[in-house]
Amino acid sequence: MLPRATVDEGGATFSRRVPLIVAAAFFMEMLDSTIVATALPAIAQSLGEPTLRLTSSITVYLVAMTVFVPAAGWASARFGGRNLFAAAVGTFTLASLLCGLSPNLYALLGARLLQGAAAAFMSPVGRLVVLREAPKHRIIDAIALIVWPALIAPVIGPPLGGFITTYASWRWIFLINVPLGILGVLLVLRFVPKHEKETPARFDARGFALTAVALATLIHGLAQVAAREGSEMAGGVYILIGIAAGFVAVRHALSHPSPMLDLSAVRVPTFALSTISAGLLARIAINMTPFLLPLMFQIGFGATAFEAGMMLLVYMAGNLAMKSATTRILHRYGFRNVLTVNGVLCTLALVACGWLSPSAPVAAIYVVLFAAGLTRSMNFTCTATLAFADVPGELRPGATTLASMAQQTAGALGVALAAVALGAFQATRGGAQLALPDFQHALFAAGGLMALAVIWMLRLPPNAGAELSRRP
Repeated sequence: MLPRATVDEGGATFSRRVPLIVAAAFFMEMLDSTIVATALPAIAQSLGEPTLRLTSSITVYLVAMTVFVPAAGWASARFGGRNLFAAAVGTFTLASLLCGLSPNLYALLGARLLQGAAAAFMSPVGRLVVLREAPKHRIIDAIALIVWPALIAPVIGPPLGGFITTYASWRWIFLINVPLGILGVLLVLRFVPKHEKETPARFDARGFALTAVALATLIHGLAQVAAREGSEMAGGVYILIGIAAGFVAVRHALSHPSPMLDLSAVRVPTFALSTISAGLLARIAINMTPFLLPLMFQIGFGATAFEAGMMLLVYMAGNLAMKSATTRILHRYGFRNVLTVNGVLCTLALVACGWLSPSAPVAAIYVVLFAAGLTRSMNFTCTATLAFADVPGELRPGATTLASMAQQTAGALGVALAAVALGAFQATRGGAQLALPDFQHALFAAGGLMALAVIWMLRLPPNAGAELSRRP
């Protein structure tokens, strides 16, 4: 039973119902973004496709989220937060049903595209709904309720996906969302208040289209190169189109009076380094790992999907364990020192993951995975916090959207580049199927990217973010 509203001393009411409803929707969305990787070999076998082709089922979801996130604010003002949030949850539920019933790869990709687009509206609109309903002095309590899915879902997603795949069917990974989503829509319509619609600014359709074309063609091109089915030339053409469209999109954003993407914050050095350049490269390298590890454990080690998920649970547990210590470490050593030292440790952890083999002691495997999770968490938290250290208040709305897009793009590029690396190393080895050495070399490549990011991050001044880390 949902909790009742409470009345504060000032007379303002605060109900945990709305934050909890939004948190449940966030959990469903975030769980779906982490649960699929463990099931890829089973999905590939069921649909009669090579495993590398199934990477598109992850990247298309992330690309759709990236493309549609900037439109969420405009759509919320145009259609109303409550209506849009209910529609997003309903569409996500329908897309989950279509994913579970997909007879082939193309049907699955179409359903995942729809699912990612719906997820793009769920997060920002749900957050807006919560902020609108909570009294100002209870905002921290409300935000605390909707933050927990981001911490818990990535931890339980891989083992849950492995358990369902091993003991039931991969289709239930998506079908379990259906009853939850239907209940979610009913709760939104029942408990979330309806507000007057606003008159939004004119929608930047050209900027939206250019950004969508740039991301979609770039990721699609990388997927074609990774598949290595005689389509490498076409993949290269798509990549060039994506780069060209991205260049035009940037030119458009710089010249438009109210662009969909406000690039003004890129002029702030700490934001640019932590979000657009070195930080983006580091996120790409780190995001290769949750894709590569469960596949390596199943294809290279011969583990079941559930066993692979449990090993990845150790990796995500390290990610969660670091959260409580991050602030104290930053206060003591500062952003530049922490990012440099942690970057080196992260590089070593990625290389150590590449040295793992079935003959390694289980304890050693767990130590390496836990350490990799620790360094991943520290990097993500540091760069996400440093990004806004010097951004003026008037630029923060645009900077928030840009940072969110950069994070989603890094996730999609991490998966796509991991697939490209696997395909390239498989071709170099001359193997007909993926094997353990391909995954090991791909993890070494991720370590190389991380090392480049660390060198790039050295451009940070020693006092970067000093005000946030409370250091002189």
